[in-house]
Amino acid sequence: MNMNDYKDVYVFAEQRNGVIQNVAYELLGKATDLAKELGHQVVAVLLGYGIKDQAQSLVEMGADEVIVIDRPELKDYLTEQYKQAMYQLIMARKPQIVLYGATTIGRDLAPRLACKLHSGLVADCTKLTIELDKEGKKEFYSTRPAFGGNLMATIVCPTSRPQMSTVRPGVMQKLQRDVNRKGIISEFEPVFDEKEFKVRLISTEMNDQKVADISAAKYLVSGGRGVHDAEGFKKLQALADEIGGMVSSSRAMVDAGVMDHAYQVGQTGKTVRPQLYMACGISGAIQHLAGMEESGYIVAINKDKYAPIFSVADLGIVGDLHKIIPMLTDRIRRDKEQNK
Repeated sequence: MNMNDYKDVYVFAEQRNGVIQNVAYELLGKATDLAKELGHQVVAVLLGYGIKDQAQSLVEMGADEVIVIDRPELKDYLTEQYKQAMYQLIMARKPQIVLYGATTIGRDLAPRLACKLHSGLVADCTKLTIELDKEGKKEFYSTRPAFGGNLMATIVCPTSRPQMSTVRPGVMQKLQRDVNRKGIISEFEPVFDEKEFKVRLISTEMNDQKVADISAAKYLVSGGRGVHDAEGFKKLQALADEIGGMVSSSRAMVDAGVMDHAYQVGQTGKTVRPQLYMACGISGAIQHLAGMEESGYIVAINKDKYAPIFSVADLGIVGDLHKIIPMLTDRIRRDKEQNK
């Protein structure tokens, strides 16, 4: 393998029902940083059917080029169809790096491509960098939680290309949209081997249940084991209502059946980056910190002054949250009434 044949940073721009997912824009933001270090271009790959008109939005969010694969076979996500299209594109264009969202689609597609390409894949990354190796060459490093989240492993794939990683939604920051930004929009035509299409999509049933997305909240009041029960979370909800925020949870309270998994923050939940994150009764295990440590301002309330959460907190309060939260809620409510 001639490493010099491989260049540019590619992003798999995931779309669902014709709507590009936020994780694609987040990956474009990180790809821009990586490409700048390498002196390469950022290329977004958009697969689907009837989605050509979405390509310009990827240019506006950081792509230097958007490769559109617009075929009826790609209308719905099916593993084999998407794998064939991406494999042929990668073999033709030879990207150095390919990034995928660590979503249900990305986690299904990326490892199958890695196997077919005989290439490396690092899953669920929280950090991507370009650094110099021992020989002074620029190399792509991917960092992810390992051994149950008890340590962070930095992994490199120096002898295979492309180097591929999946990144959890909410970890990377997307760029500001620039409607005046110019880029190339091109098309790629794969040749499908329909004999390999072993799976057909019979029907799709959408879940109508509306669940608020905690990763989009500006302010989060998050509860852990110290909240105890649903009654404790009502106190957190009252505070969240006063500040215009949302309630979230650590894994402990999800496992206890108190909170739904959709509201879980952490390695096995969602990664959040709110302006304000209030950790109430959360000890701060590394699995939880991995999902919230990039928050703008972190307030921790815990009776244990040695709790690890205080190591990442901007403001720490040692005390009983069941007394502090109602007092804080009442104080905010009174201040708002006085300022009317």
